[in-house]
Amino acid sequence: MNTYAPPPAHTAKIPLTQMVSRLIFPALKRKENNKVTLVKVFDGLHAFLWRMNTQNNCNAYLIDGNMKVLIDPGHRHLFSHIRKNLDLLEISLDQISVALVTHGHPDHLEAVTQLHARTMVTMSHEEYKNIKKFAGLYPDMPEPAFFLEEGDLTIGDLRFQVVMTPGHSPGSLCLYWPDKKALFTGDVVFFQGIGRTDLPGGNGKELKKSIQKISQLDVEYLFTGHGEILIGKDAIQANFQKIQAYWFKYL
Repeated sequence: MNTYAPPPAHTAKIPLTQMVSRLIFPALKRKENNKVTLVKVFDGLHAFLWRMNTQNNCNAYLIDGNMKVLIDPGHRHLFSHIRKNLDLLEISLDQISVALVTHGHPDHLEAVTQLHARTMVTMSHEEYKNIKKFAGLYPDMPEPAFFLEEGDLTIGDLRFQVVMTPGHSPGSLCLYWPDKKALFTGDVVFFQGIGRTDLPGGNGKELKKSIQKISQLDVEYLFTGHGEILIGKDAIQANFQKIQAYWFKYL
């Protein structure tokens, strides 16, 4: 075990392509600018959804318990959108207890250098070893405070499960929040898509196994590293089915 100190959405019977737009944005509290949509998904979770097509960056997520967890802070040069949205939430950088990195690609990891010195950075040990092979890309990256492994994770009053999901990268992981039936997937799966496997350490067979693994979880909220989030078990299972039907033959 790793320890550091609204009810599930109803799924409407509509096509998957309509379900995303109908279930997410009209129903949830949001603020928008030209780069990011700030969404309050439910009490204790805000999504910072990247919207700018001309620059690549990831979605970030803030879990607000008695210890605050920021998932995937994104690119260093685009970190201002995190700062601005934290300001809207009246949260300062020194209140972020943990920065959890799903994998070590620059669009998810780089901005850990912009966090407060007291914020604990964490990722899988396998991913850290992979990052060290390319250490020149991250000369000032802080050492992880602890490493994540498969199994239970406790951060303050928050209880999670770490799910190791290699394929997109060697040490990629997903974070499952059983109390909310929420899954943070990094770049393992997206809305009707999957993470690429042509970067160093990528492996199509491993990614296929990882997708099959997370598809067995009881999930009502699917929080992806890029693009739209999905709400509702039926929509999420339909998404996994589409991924398996279309993408698995290429892995």
